[in-house]
Order: sequence, then structure tokens, then C-alpha cells
Amino acid sequence: MKKETAMTKAIDAWCNIFTHEGMEKYYRSVEGIMFAFKLFKREYMLEGSTVEEFLAKMDATGVDKVCIPAYQVKKFQAEMLQAMPMEELAKVIDQAPDRLIGMVGIHPYRRMDAVRDIVRGVEEFGFKAAHIHPYGFGIPINDATYYPMYAKCVELDIPVEIQVGHSAEQMPSSVGKPLLLDDIAIYFPELRIIGAHIGWPWVDEMIAITWKHPNVYIATSAHAPKYWNPTFVKFLNSRGMNKVLYATDFPVLNHEETLAQIAELGLKEKALQKFLRENAIKVFKL
Repeated sequence: MKKETAMTKAIDAWCNIFTHEGMEKYYRSVEGIMFAFKLFKREYMLEGSTVEEFLAKMDATGVDKVCIPAYQVKKFQAEMLQAMPMEELAKVIDQAPDRLIGMVGIHPYRRMDAVRDIVRGVEEFGFKAAHIHPYGFGIPINDATYYPMYAKCVELDIPVEIQVGHSAEQMPSSVGKPLLLDDIAIYFPELRIIGAHIGWPWVDEMIAITWKHPNVYIATSAHAPKYWNPTFVKFLNSRGMNKVLYATDFPVLNHEETLAQIAELGLKEKALQKFLRENAIKVFKL
């Protein structure tokens, strides 16, 4: 019974837009994004909800808050696939600001305008983090292009969540290797860095960087708990219990299935509570 209590009020560190309009605009009508959903046979997940309906689903599964990026995803050497204006996301978040948390999507080609985007997202819309999907831009995450953006995150005292590991879309994965986080963490020791998607298939690399740097964390987005490497589960349940955040990358995964699978992992009560809630509160300063 203790685990059932601990699994209430979870915080999802990465949950994408869920509205009917958002699903149509950023998923169902985007061929490059649908490629990944067809690859994993997850098309059935692309049913939108109203804010009220989604909150009811969160309540039913014991989820307190979700962190939503104003997604900026580029097709490699081509057009943007997803480019959500912050204003659009803010209108959704304003309907439940105590439950929905905004993240500024970073478009690195915008250079200093991207820095200003971060400031505007935090100061005008109250967003709590920045978010990077690096693959389509073709710029390694440790490239100097990102450094003014990382510096602004430090100044504003917000974390940056970066997708690392391979890309399921038709984009080169090398720009997001977890080892590249090493350079960022060394240069910006005050920057809270979240490596999302557990760094797969370089999970041990992600674990090593997270263990090394006090300011680096792992988010479990997009990878179902039933498939997690035993080494990762052991890290989460022991020396890494302060360094891992629960995340789904909804609609890639949903809360009901992930939380049910997590319940089967046999995690310690302390590790479970930190993973599902406390670490996110610390990193996002909620």
C-alpha cells in the first residue's frame, strides 16, 4: 500500500501538448513526426483532449503536474516540423497554471533572438525551463551556438531539458550524444541540465555523466519502464535516486502505462518518491 501512496502527485518532466488543436497541428498533420509514431506503432495515442479532460486523466492516474515545451523541431536540412509559439502554449497553461508548466523551446538558428525568447518565456509567460530538440538543427549540444542560451538559463535560474541519445525521426543522432553534456556541465556548473530520453542507446554514458556532475539529471521520457536496462534501474534505486526525473514524452507514452510499469520495478520507497516528485520540485524549483 505504501507504493500506491508514493505514486500519487507525480510530476511529469516532459509531456507534450495534448489539446485537440495541438495534436492535429503538431502531430497528425506532420509527416516527419508521424514517421516515428508509425515506427513504434503508437498512432492510437494521438487523440486530443480538452484541458479539463486531460486534468481528469491526470487526477485518475495520480499525476499532479506536467511540464510542456513550446516545441521547436526542425527537419534535418529542411523546414521546421514543429514550431509552437509561446503564446499558444501560454493560453493552454493559463487554464490550469498550478498543474501545467511551460518550457521555452529553443531555436538555435535564432541566435540572440533565441536568448530573448528565453527571457520572454520566463518573464512574460512564467515558463519554468528551456527545452532543446537538437537533431534537425544539426548543431551538437556542446557547440558554442548554444552557450549564450545556456548562460541566460543560469541568469534566470531555470533548468534546460535536452533530448539526448538517438533520434527516432530521420535525423542524425550524433549531435545529442550524452557525452557532450560533459562539456556543458563543466563550463556551466550552475546550470541545471536534464538529459531526456535516458540517453538511449548510450544509457551507461548518460549514467556516468549524471554521476559525475552535481548539476546533471536524467529524465525517463519516451522509454517505457518495462524496457529499462537493469543498470539504469539499479542507478535509479541507489546512488542515482537524487538524479532521475519521471517523464513520459506524452503522447509517446502515457501516465497510466508508465506508472503501472514503474510499480513493477520494486523500487525503494525513498527512491520512488524522489523519482516521481521530489527531484522535479528541486530541479524546476516548483
